[in-house]
Amino acid sequence: MRGASRVCVIEDHTLFAESLQIALELKGHEVRRVPLPDDLHSATTLLPAVMKHQPHVLLLDLDLGNADGSRLIEPVARAGTAVVVLTGSNDRARWGQCIRLGARKVMEKTAPLNEILATIRLIGEGRPVMTLEEREDLVRHWQEERAQVADLLDRLNRLTAREAEVLGQLMNGRQVRQIAEASVVSEATVRTQVKSILAKLEVSSQIGAVGLAHNAGWNPPHSKN
Repeated sequence: MRGASRVCVIEDHTLFAESLQIALELKGHEVRRVPLPDDLHSATTLLPAVMKHQPHVLLLDLDLGNADGSRLIEPVARAGTAVVVLTGSNDRARWGQCIRLGARKVMEKTAPLNEILATIRLIGEGRPVMTLEEREDLVRHWQEERAQVADLLDRLNRLTAREAEVLGQLMNGRQVRQIAEASVVSEATVRTQVKSILAKLEVSSQIGAVGLAHNAGWNPPHSKN
């Protein structure tokens, strides 16, 4: 059939994947679903299976259980396959990251099926599927988030080793009293450390400090206690 493409689907929701496959095959496309192992921890382990099929288009889910699907975008796009990301996330910064890595388009899974089919058709015809303005807007969201995260990490780097350890324990849900008991110091000492943490992170509460650390993707040091 004219305009038919080889399409790979990587999706961890079976019903959604099967629906896509049926719809695409009815349009004459050759569709292969890449099976996902139960213990998938890195999306890059799926790369050989994708390349085996030499697809024109890869429909890729971003969140594959514990694995980050975005890690497949760059190597697949570099091999000449058009990557279309289908995601349940509406985080524009994540979308921008996908575009920056080489995705041709990012779409919500709630998008009409005809829009997905039209995107594959346009790719097969060698036509653009996003305007330059749309792409630049998404990449700008990603760049702004990167700048914000860099600022948060800069604040976190101001902490001493002990303050970082205390913050890590706050992130684990420990109260000041519990931290003091585990460290064999007074509660007053821990409260002084917490006060210093709040000042350096430029937040007004322990909840704010914990939220900032999570937003920055910060991993606390291993506690000795």
